[in-house]
Amino acid sequence: MISSFSGASIGILVMILFSPLIVDFALSFGPAEYFSLMALGLLAASTLARGSTLKSVAMVVLGLLMGLVGTDITSGYQRFTFGVAELYDGVSLVALALGLFAIAETLGNLNRLGSEVSDRVLVPKSVKGEKGLVRRIWPSVLRGSTLGSFFGVLPGTGSTVASYISYAIEKRVSKTPARFGSGAIEGVSGPEASNNAAAQTAFIPTMTLGIPGDPLMALMLSAMVIQGIQPGPQMVTERPDVFWGLIASFWVGNLFLLMLNIPLIGIWIRLLSVPYRLFYPALLFFVCIGVYSSGNSLTDVAIAFVIGVAGFGMIRLGFEAAPMLLGFVLGPLIEENFRRALLISRGNPMIFLESPICIVIAGSCLFLLFQGAIRRWRSAPAA
Repeated sequence: MISSFSGASIGILVMILFSPLIVDFALSFGPAEYFSLMALGLLAASTLARGSTLKSVAMVVLGLLMGLVGTDITSGYQRFTFGVAELYDGVSLVALALGLFAIAETLGNLNRLGSEVSDRVLVPKSVKGEKGLVRRIWPSVLRGSTLGSFFGVLPGTGSTVASYISYAIEKRVSKTPARFGSGAIEGVSGPEASNNAAAQTAFIPTMTLGIPGDPLMALMLSAMVIQGIQPGPQMVTERPDVFWGLIASFWVGNLFLLMLNIPLIGIWIRLLSVPYRLFYPALLFFVCIGVYSSGNSLTDVAIAFVIGVAGFGMIRLGFEAAPMLLGFVLGPLIEENFRRALLISRGNPMIFLESPICIVIAGSCLFLLFQGAIRRWRSAPAA
């Protein structure tokens, strides 16, 4: 909660102080820059898994392939839909995420249905953080907020991409990456700060340029236009009541979230005392409701269960879900911008090394590859 509030606050400050500068920088991103950025994100995804790097790369590729399902936005052809009309819009992100992380985990814990909670559930009488907690999470909060503020401005990325890349970066910079996946606080604070900062800075292109960065911003833009409010560069001077009132509402909303959630921590902890024989059926019930309500499609529910069964098998074989999810999210973006860049350059691949931004990102990719090779060489057993 501290990380979420801090990330949102930093995002609001960035929106207040640096909106014009950030908009100018964001406008310098073309298809080649977007492709390079997404490629860097996919490369960073190889650090998400705790096990084999090769297995992590395989999960990224599988996520990319699942992202190809549906209608090709360039040609209009259906790809890998097998004649199923419900797949023309692609696989639902909600179905994929809940299948991998909820259904697969439920199947993996079926052997606990006959048991009760063995550990005593401790409900704190007062909310008191671990000693030195703020000092430990502050660097990750700053990194996550910076990353989220950057991705929030870029159309088509948003908080989901920022969260997973933030997690990858936190694991990369950690001196003890093996802790990630087992309760490392940095793996929570960084992504939490990142997605909240991205949610705030996503308003920058919407309010100053009238360009929505994601579907939610498109909905906000439509609502403002219906009310006779025209977002644009002159909005701050022409409608200061709307602009500054919206920013004030961000502060109030995040403050209320902090005030409501922290006192309710004891209630959430009590959920751990629910017997497994009641908890897991209820979990599956709410998963079905969530998947169905996202697209009003029973096909999405069936897909979620198929993915859950497959995910259970992959987890048992040592393949982790997070790289696959990031590959799925970034796959359509990287394909779309790759094709746009080649169309602009008439097939010349050197467009990906022409701009300074592309060169810097390409250097970062090479650095990650070199660092991974060095780490693998050092960890290899001596002959």
